[in-house]
Order: sequence, then structure tokens, then C-alpha cells
Amino acid sequence: MAEEKNNGINRREFLKLAGVGTLGAGLAGSTLLQGCNFFANEKDAASAPKPNMEPTGPMTYRTTEKGDKVSILGYGMMRLPTNDEGEIDQEMVNKLVDYALAHGVNYFDTAPPYMKGKSEDATGIALSRHPRSSYYIATKMSNHRMALSGLTGKELYNASVEMYRTSMKKLKTDYIDYYLMHNVGGDTGIPFLKQRFFDCGLIEFLKKEREAGRIRNLGFSFHGKVEVFDYLLSLHNEIHWDFVQIQLNYLDWKHAAENKGWTANVNAEYLYDELAKRNIPSVIMEPLLGGRLSNVHDHVVARLKQRAPEASVASWAFRFAGTYPKVLSVLSGMTYMEHLQDNLCTYSPLKPLNDEELKFLFDTADLMMQYPTVNCNDCKYCMPCPYGIDIPGIFVHYNKCVNEGRIASGVHDENYRKARKEFLVGYDRSVPKLRQANHCTGCNQCSPKCPQGLNIPEELRKIDAYVESLKRVGG
Repeated sequence: MAEEKNNGINRREFLKLAGVGTLGAGLAGSTLLQGCNFFANEKDAASAPKPNMEPTGPMTYRTTEKGDKVSILGYGMMRLPTNDEGEIDQEMVNKLVDYALAHGVNYFDTAPPYMKGKSEDATGIALSRHPRSSYYIATKMSNHRMALSGLTGKELYNASVEMYRTSMKKLKTDYIDYYLMHNVGGDTGIPFLKQRFFDCGLIEFLKKEREAGRIRNLGFSFHGKVEVFDYLLSLHNEIHWDFVQIQLNYLDWKHAAENKGWTANVNAEYLYDELAKRNIPSVIMEPLLGGRLSNVHDHVVARLKQRAPEASVASWAFRFAGTYPKVLSVLSGMTYMEHLQDNLCTYSPLKPLNDEELKFLFDTADLMMQYPTVNCNDCKYCMPCPYGIDIPGIFVHYNKCVNEGRIASGVHDENYRKARKEFLVGYDRSVPKLRQANHCTGCNQCSPKCPQGLNIPEELRKIDAYVESLKRVGG
């Protein structure tokens, strides 16, 4: 009898470790309450079961040293709803923002590159319909691509200052509540950081803008090399960081450093603890790892559902992120109303995880490491590919098949035929043939742009090799 293997652990062993039996395995196939960022499209979101989606109490808030009362749920304006033409659906954005504000959400995070450069415009239109005192705006100095293109010194300074002023115009405001040096830690590490902000004098400009009140809080968002994070924290007494944005979730708490590609990323436990030591509030990005913690392997769904049948899969991740007291706000890219409503239920009010529940999630994370997903958050920073490859689309399809148990480990798998057909048919449907992984030339223009530090050509080669193996061996 053929073994049922998945990356070194067979199905029966995993089910035993996961603590699910026949009933749990049945639950694993269910799509009940998968949670935020799970839905592939609006049709899926609209057809999902809707139990009681009304919050049971008031929003949970965290208060800063300056007296800002910030909602623990922050609205990430990176994945906004679009219409059939692929343009931002402003009417729906307005409805979502109105609903969020009415239910206590007051922190809205955007950036110049989001939504192909149009997120700040949409955010400004939606928020400016409300009193300025009713919300906090976070946006960023996203000058990393300028620096990568070769700009330095005065040229980089002028272009970055213009970006900052343009953000204010688009957001229809004369001050920014939370302003970040965006995406620090990548490329060459400290030399690249200094090129972007220190050698050209931008850090002094930002400090003066804070003194003038046009920036109320100054911080940075971190991805990548730990020496950059440590260096910036070493400047805390000189600069005084008001907040720092980090990636934190129950998988990255202990597994980030072992789960990355060409540049080592840093475990969230270390990042959070170093900030907490200095009393610096954390703003959390990627609590769901780009949706991957709401679209987990069926066996993990069963494990979570067995523990809390009525809770969404996503709610576990959001409760985890909010449990830590120095977390100021947890960002979520809520594309559909169902995303927003589910998160509101989780945070209105927040019920922090207890020690036993934290252990349960850490054990779950250990189990999830058995599955070889690509650590893509679908941020699309790698795009456009000069050769037209749909990099995030390829990774999303592959990860979906892994999480649903539709990756065949060998031709002798009893489910090989079915897995082969589903993968290949789904691949052709989700990614046009001319945009698939086999067209990658290895130019590697994408990897330096990836906040997750992926060696993208290497990952594409692995997926292409898997596709070719399926094509060679019929079902």
C-alpha cells in the first residue's frame, strides 16, 4: 500500500499530531467561517455563511504617550475593492470606511505605491468626508525604488520630499498622524538605509517636520536584515521613534528566520521584545501573512475548528497579534465587508489569548511548518515583471494547492491523478500560459523588491519543475 506523504510526514501522522479524528477531517473540508482575506473573489465572499456578524461590545483601544486613543484594528488600504475594469471601486471604499468608522476603527494605513499608486487618493476621498479629528492617517516615505533606480544625494532628497508633499495632497490633509520610513532592511542593509535616509539628509527633514507638527508620530516599517533593525533602535535616544511597524503573527513568532529566502528575516518574538524593552509601540502588518493564515491546510482548519467551532480561522491570528500589550494597532487589508465584520467581532472587544491558547497556536505553527508553502504575501512589490510573468499569481495558486492538500508527493500517491489534474487545470485557469513560471529568465530584478526576502527565480524554478513533472507523468 502506497504511503500518503507530505514533506516528510504522512497524513495519518499529521492527523494524529494535529489532534483530529474522523470528525475533524470532515470539518477540514468545510469552508465555514474561513475569515478575512480568504475569499478569492467577491462571489465567494457573498456566498459565505454569515452567522452573527455584529460586534458584541465596544472596540478595544490602545492609548499612546501623546494621548492618541488608537483602535486595535487598523484598516490597511493596500488591498482595496476593484470594479470589473480593475479600477478602485470608490463607492465601495467609501462604504467600508464609513462602516469601519461607525464601529470604532480610527487607524488607516496607506502608502504611495499601494494599489498601483492610487490608494492614497481613494483613502483621501473616503476619509475627508468625515471630521479630521475622527481618524488617524498613516502613510510612508516609499523611496526605496527611487534609490534602487540610482538616485542619491540631493536628487533623492528632492524626489522624496515631493513624495511626502504629494501624499498630503492626495490624503487631503495638512498633517500626517503616523509617518513611516517605508520598507527598511532590504537590499544591502545598512548601506541602503543610509543612502535612502541619512546620507541625503532626509532623516533631519523628517525630524523637523515632526517638530513643526506636520508629522505627529515618526517611525519605520521593517523587513529584512536584523542589523538594520538593531541599528535604528540604537538611534532611539537621538531620534525617538514614536512607533515601529513590524510583521507579527503566530507562524513568524518563532519560525520567520528559518522560513525565508535570500535574506534572513527575523523572528517576530525578537522584534516585539526589543521594541517593548524601549517602550516603543508596535504596529502590526501581515497578521495573516497575506491571507495564508486564514487559508491554511485543511488539517490545520480542522484543528482550529475542533478547538473553537464558531470562531473563524482568521480570528485566531488576529487575537494573537492583539494579545501583546505594546501592540498599538493590527493592520488588516479588508477588501470585503465580510472581512471587516469578522475582524470587528474579534476586536470588539478583544479577548486576549491565555497562556494555554498561546501554546496551542505555537504548536499549530510547528505543524504548519511541515507544509512547503512559498512565503509570498501577494503584495505585488515584485511586479511588473519585465517578461510578463505573474509572479504572485503563480505563488497564490501553488500555496492554495499545498494548503488544500492537493500536492502529490509521487506518482504512487493514491490521489495522484486527482491532484495532478486539479493543479494543472487550476494553473492554466488562474495564470495565462505566457505568464507562467517556465518563462522566467532568472534576471532577478524581482528579488530585491520582495519584502519577504524571497529568491523569486529559485521559487519559480521549483514550481516549474513540479509542473513539468506532472506533465511528463500522466494520470
